[in-house]
Amino acid sequence: MVDTTIAFAGSGLDRADHIRSDPDQLAGLMNWRARLLRLDGIDPVIADDGGLAWGTLADADPAAELVFLGLSEDGRGCFAEVAPRLVGSVAPPNPRLWQAMSMLPGVELATYGGARSLVDWHARHRFCAQCGSATKLAKGGWQRNCTNEACKAEHYPRVDPVTIMLVECEGELLLGRQPRFPPKRYSALAGFVEPGESIEEAVAREVFEEAGVRARDVIYVASQPWPFPSSLMIGCCAVADDKTITIDERELDDARWFTRAEVELAMSGDESGAFIAPPPFAVAHHLLKWWLAK
Repeated sequence: MVDTTIAFAGSGLDRADHIRSDPDQLAGLMNWRARLLRLDGIDPVIADDGGLAWGTLADADPAAELVFLGLSEDGRGCFAEVAPRLVGSVAPPNPRLWQAMSMLPGVELATYGGARSLVDWHARHRFCAQCGSATKLAKGGWQRNCTNEACKAEHYPRVDPVTIMLVECEGELLLGRQPRFPPKRYSALAGFVEPGESIEEAVAREVFEEAGVRARDVIYVASQPWPFPSSLMIGCCAVADDKTITIDERELDDARWFTRAEVELAMSGDESGAFIAPPPFAVAHHLLKWWLAK
């Protein structure tokens, strides 16, 4: 069962892959009953009731590409548009984005997260990586095809795997802080999985590179889709035998070992302790809850 308490997981839409592959069925869903997810660029538009704002296909830019998100519970097709103004643009940081997303129920936040990743991918992948020719939307937006008849390469939305991990030694946890974190915020270490690398190898490598700590006995705990722009956070826990830390200052401002009591205080929301915990929408928050409960 999907853990819908983890932000961006648990969308209520049926992805309906069989419809993506059938142009006639897909076209049949593009009627007056279809729903169009309203977006401000790639940011969500919040309705008066606090949920996602939806319109009809009549609201779409005639020049936009339509991406099929899936079927609603009542069988209506749900779509998002890749507006021409998004193509080749760079979305500026939106300091109000998390405030807007915090208003959304978990199921709708998951729907928005998937749509955001997909629309952003289409806006940034207009040309074939194999031959440089233009690409066109296919399979309801879950594929782009090269238009060069000599190439015909097929391209698919990418997901970048990221390991995010707690490391335990003698009952204490290793946490770090990045330069962009608010004051006192510490979180689990994290890093991208590299080609030719297992999850276990990525955990060990990243922990050693960032903090100089040798990690072993990696176990999987939980995962989280992360649409910024399109990662899969793979939450793990590992064990270390030596607490000696050597920080990579290009990656971290600081890394420290924290006691169970310090973690419990931070997770209670009390900001007077040794550190401030990651926010509830981050999978690192769920990793800390899991560690305290085990």
